[in-house]
Amino acid sequence: MAGKFITFEGSEGSGKSTQIDLLNQYLTEKQQTVLFVREPGGVSISEDIREILLDVKNKGMCDATETLLYMAARAQLVHEVIAPALKQGKIVLCDRFLDSTVVYQGYGHGVDLDFIRQVGRIVTQNIQPDLTFIFDIDAQEGLDRIKREKDRIEQRDISYHQKVRQGYQDIARQEPDRIKLIEVAGKSKEDIFAVIKESVDRIMDV
Repeated sequence: MAGKFITFEGSEGSGKSTQIDLLNQYLTEKQQTVLFVREPGGVSISEDIREILLDVKNKGMCDATETLLYMAARAQLVHEVIAPALKQGKIVLCDRFLDSTVVYQGYGHGVDLDFIRQVGRIVTQNIQPDLTFIFDIDAQEGLDRIKREKDRIEQRDISYHQKVRQGYQDIARQEPDRIKLIEVAGKSKEDIFAVIKESVDRIMDV
């Protein structure tokens, strides 16, 4: 792919959305062509799936359904937006990607990790991020930061969110060349962005 693919991951309330906005602004000011997308969502079909996934009324959704719906939303986003943009040489910033399914459905629910990765290769067209930032925060602290009404995933008990955090820490150790784990506690948004900017500058000429 001619472009660069940068993904942002982290537990609930970790502040990744703020950092995506800062990086988008930074790269745009450097005259880079930047596209920002989110998961699940980003295109019409995927946004419809997002509503189903996050609706608190759907508490009876089984783990397999949840996993496959996330994959379906991802497949459509990759097909319509991510793959074409990367081929055109754009920088794609994505709020969550396959790592989220690995930790939320794999570590969180116990869905088979090999199954997730096998299906993931199909739906992502074997596209892998050039760089992934994981924002690490205590699970309860992150949830306490959310002031709006919590969605179906955010409403799960603390033990689930602790498993998610552990999953992120594990995959960061497994792929240190791709993943940059950033501890959020005690750091200002400016301090965190300085780390992000340094890592991004390293993989591209900006």
